Amino acid sequence: MRNIESIGRREFLRRTGLGGAGFVLAQAGWSAGETISPPNIVLILADDLGFGDVGCQNAESKIPTPNLDRLAGEGMRFVDAHTPSAVCSPTRYGILTGRYCWRSRLKESVLWPWDPPLIEAERLTLPGLLRQHGYRTACIGKWHLGWNWPFVKEVDKSRDRAVPADAIDWSKPIGEGPITRGFDCYFGDDVPNFPPYVFIENDRTLGVPSAQKPKEMFGSPGPMLPGWKLDAVMPAITRKAVDWVGRVAAEPDSRPFFLYFPLTAPHTPIAPAAEFKGRSQAGDYGDYVAEVDWAVGEILQALSKHGLAENTLVLFTSDNGPENSAYERAQRYQHYSMGSLRGLKRDTWEGGHRVPFIARWPGHIPAGALSREVICLTDLMATGAALVGTALPENAGEDSYNILPALLGTRSARPIREAVVHHSCSGRFAIRRGDWVFIDAPTGDDNREPAWFKEERGYAPHGLPGELYNLTEDLGERKNRYAEHPELVKELKGLLEKYKQEGRSAPGERS
Repeated sequence: MRNIESIGRREFLRRTGLGGAGFVLAQAGWSAGETISPPNIVLILADDLGFGDVGCQNAESKIPTPNLDRLAGEGMRFVDAHTPSAVCSPTRYGILTGRYCWRSRLKESVLWPWDPPLIEAERLTLPGLLRQHGYRTACIGKWHLGWNWPFVKEVDKSRDRAVPADAIDWSKPIGEGPITRGFDCYFGDDVPNFPPYVFIENDRTLGVPSAQKPKEMFGSPGPMLPGWKLDAVMPAITRKAVDWVGRVAAEPDSRPFFLYFPLTAPHTPIAPAAEFKGRSQAGDYGDYVAEVDWAVGEILQALSKHGLAENTLVLFTSDNGPENSAYERAQRYQHYSMGSLRGLKRDTWEGGHRVPFIARWPGHIPAGALSREVICLTDLMATGAALVGTALPENAGEDSYNILPALLGTRSARPIREAVVHHSCSGRFAIRRGDWVFIDAPTGDDNREPAWFKEERGYAPHGLPGELYNLTEDLGERKNRYAEHPELVKELKGLLEKYKQEGRSAPGERS
């Protein structure tokens, strides 16, 4: 089997860029000159799912995840996959643009209710790129990347203030949403714990959110569609995604499709539908993860039913680590959402950004495989470009590497990425290269790690200006090696600063 990397970037792109009808790959068991069509792509993004929540990741998980376990058995599981941020909006920006979000206007935290669009209007996105190459594109689920809402009067938009329903003209389109950033269509609940509490289709709300969210209902105050039910959101977006797959399968159009399915679970509000209650041994959260697993199963079943499974690349991952309620679950249920990792959502430690990542493409991705390749979710942009046989322009995907060789099991011994930059909710940086991760702050903690957990895991205070860990020897980040390796600290800090200053971390020469 020839290795993709052994033939060089230019030659690989020449072989894969043979036009819209298909592309040629003489790798991973394909015979030389064999023409194959670009695959359909389904990207399922869980929300706040921890590395240790999924059964195939954690034998001690208290949550049944049979569909995700089956997906891993039929494809490849990456155990060193990372989000570009330890929180939501920045990771979604990174997935869709291939660029670290801290290069945008959002330097820390997330978007809040009524915030304007985060993805720049002129920026090439993953769906936009795929659409240029003939793909039909859809986003169904949580957007959380901002809109231009049609306000008709000035109001206080602070997150703790209820915007009155009559402050917005609901008859007008909502500007600068998903259908202006590369998607043909959109359906979803923009953010399940933010107003407006109503479904949006393309650029219009489905009904007028004329009521105000009751105080006893979880979430920020603001307009709500009368009768809105939090536990109805996941079933509704799953039905919509399944229906969309069926509809495109029935069309005579033979073009491939890209479905981006960002789930609203298991993010708060923890609202499992009635049929999932009691499914796990980890409380309502565990039941909600079981509903995530069900949603994945529904998509897999739809692909199979319509004869699409064989030529569909299915990707499943999460936008960051688990919420800080994971500490309570660990005490109460002995379920560790972070697994053996240190840290949670918002943190610079591994548990904040190391996430499940499963890929299936029958006949191309080896079944039951495990990869230790270090990847980042920003890499989906360059990988999409490779799948359609094109090179990214220099002003797109600045932090994106093509991981197709890792997916196909054809990578050489050389790592695909030079390094990965991690970013916390509060704006702290870390950088991972090889075995080592350097945290450019006195601590990787944004969550106030509880004393009982520190004692249980053997974490001791260090009083140093930064942290350095060898993850091969110390995945739990217990022993800070900062003082032992000053030259390595200097080197990694220098690389981090280089990435910041140069505006990119991926090679500028793409072809």
